[in-house]
Amino acid sequence: MSSLSTHVLDTGLGRPAAGVPVRLFHDDVVRATGTTDDDGRIADLDPALEAGTYRLWFDVATYATATGQDIFFPEVSVSFTVADERHYHVPLLLSPFAFSTYRGS
Repeated sequence: MSSLSTHVLDTGLGRPAAGVPVRLFHDDVVRATGTTDDDGRIADLDPALEAGTYRLWFDVATYATATGQDIFFPEVSVSFTVADERHYHVPLLLSPFAFSTYRGS
């Protein structure tokens, strides 16, 4: 089995994005939910991923409202494939008019 974590950074404000609601989907079914901590992390969103395609959904609108920001993208969805047994880390970098992601370590 593989495990999953995520980390959200607000590059516009230059700090971790605390309080971002996150959902993990597999086959369009919610598999896990969480909210980023004060360091913008969810350390162990799902400790038992099997091979397949998953989607992380980040509720950016809720975070933007809480921080008093106008953000162009109200939500971000990131699909990725779990192919082997290892830890998967999917970071998200946010700014008011852009986002990016990559496979972390």
